[in-house]
Parts: sequence; structure tokens; C-alpha cells
Amino acid sequence: MEASGPRPIRLGGICLDCADAEEMAAFYCRVLGYEVAARDTADMRAGGSGWIALRAPAGGLGLSFQAEPYYRPPTWPEDDDGAQQKMMHFEVAAEDVEAAAAEVIGAGGRQAPFQPPDRDPSRLRVMLDPAGHPFCLVDAADFA
Repeated sequence: MEASGPRPIRLGGICLDCADAEEMAAFYCRVLGYEVAARDTADMRAGGSGWIALRAPAGGLGLSFQAEPYYRPPTWPEDDDGAQQKMMHFEVAAEDVEAAAAEVIGAGGRQAPFQPPDRDPSRLRVMLDPAGHPFCLVDAADFA
């Protein structure tokens, strides 16, 4: 399907639930180079435990975090034991997957204990952010 001209509706951002919005914002600012664009304060919260919006300095898709007191991290890999299932994940382009993994770990993330056995870890690595959301570091050439 082809797009014809500007759309009146577009995806502006993605909001992830988490236990600690401050921790998540700091992590993604460091890893992706995003900046804090907006946040709520204790006196203006309508629910949850805090919200922070990030933006990319060059524009594009925004990213925000909503802290929820009953947040449960998703499982990876998924299983059927009744645990919270992953519903989505980011595909993050990396010029050097190994260096990007080290950056993620240095920022407070971690490598997922399970890695797909059919994938080359120099081209794809599953990582976990501080709230436990899995995301893939993917060789940037795969997005060209």
C-alpha cells in the first residue's frame, strides 16, 4: 500500500509502563541520545507514579515512560506459566552490536540470558532495559 502525501494521523511516540520512570528515562537518554521533553509532577498526576516524555534531538518518534505501582516485567523468552508476556519490543539499529551491547550494560541494562540460537550474536543481540523490557540490537546494515 502506498502513502499519498501527508497523513492526518501518524504515530508520534511510544509509552512503556515500568516501575521507575526516572530510571527508564535516564537509561534511554544515555543509550539513544534522547532528551527529556516533558514530565509530570506529583501535584499533577492523574494516575500511576510518574510520567516522562523523551524526544530525539533530530526529531522523529518520541518515547515516554509511565510508572505504575503494579508493574510486572515481561518474560523473555515467552512461556505459558501465567507470567506477564512480552507484547512488543524495539528493534534498535547498531553500527557495532558488540559495542552497543557494552553501552547498554554500562547504562544499566543487561544482556538477556536467553539468546536465539539461530541468530548470529554479532548481528543481533537481545537485551533487557532496567524495567525488564526486551529489545534487540540489530546490525544497522539490516535496516538499509
